[in-house]
Order: sequence, then C-alpha cells, then structure tokens
Amino acid sequence: MDVERIKELINAAPNLSTALGMEFLSTPEDDTCVARMKVDERNRQPFGFLSGGASLALAENVAGVGSTSLCPGCACVGIEVSGSHVKAVSEGDSVTAYARLQHRGNTLHVWQVDIRNSADELISTVRVTNYIIKHSV
Repeated sequence: MDVERIKELINAAPNLSTALGMEFLSTPEDDTCVARMKVDERNRQPFGFLSGGASLALAENVAGVGSTSLCPGCACVGIEVSGSHVKAVSEGDSVTAYARLQHRGNTLHVWQVDIRNSADELISTVRVTNYIIKHSV
C-alpha cells in the first residue's frame, strides 16, 4: 500500500500522529498498512510503559491511513476501536503496527491491527472500523 500521499497530508500540520511520533510505511501489499512508533515521553505512562491509549491511537491512525490510501478524495474516520493489550513495552523500545484490511465495503472498512515490539512479540491486538465519507478533502 502506497502511503506517500497521505504522509504529506499528515506532516503538513500538527496532529495526533505527529505528536505521538508515528511513522507510516508503504508496503508491497494492497491490503496492508504499517506504522512505527518509538516509546518515549510523548506516548508513555508515568510508570515508563507505552500507554494503552497511545497503542489504540496508533492502531486507529494506521487503519485510517490505510482507508485514506484506498479511497482518495474521501474522508475516512474511525467509528469503532476495540483492543486488548497483552504485554507492556518499556520506554526506549519501539512498536510496529501491522494493519490488515478485513472488509472493504463502500462505506465501511474493517481492519485488524497487531502491534508488536522490537522483539516481534505481540503487544496489542486491535479491531478498527472506519466510515468512508464520499466527499473531497
């Protein structure tokens, strides 16, 4: 999935993705989007671990980038995010979110997002549903 056009949009103005340190990556698969995020002071809890909310934000944002890449000229917004956190990640490590499209309808996209640490261990698994708004953005 080519996300270069979306990266330009994301980096054009301050937003949650840039505030938390997300980096989006293109992939050779048309149904997969990837993002990385270093665990640091922008996205950790006071205890020094990655915040669960930051993990959910990463999942929702990578799924949103994926839907936006698939639907140029549309606004793609998350309408449901549900996740489970299964392992903590310490500050200084990084995580990678692998979003795979499960359903591509005309108005809804459903994504399965697995977040893994630098040792490739599962950290969180998240399901994201995006609503596709058919108007120029």
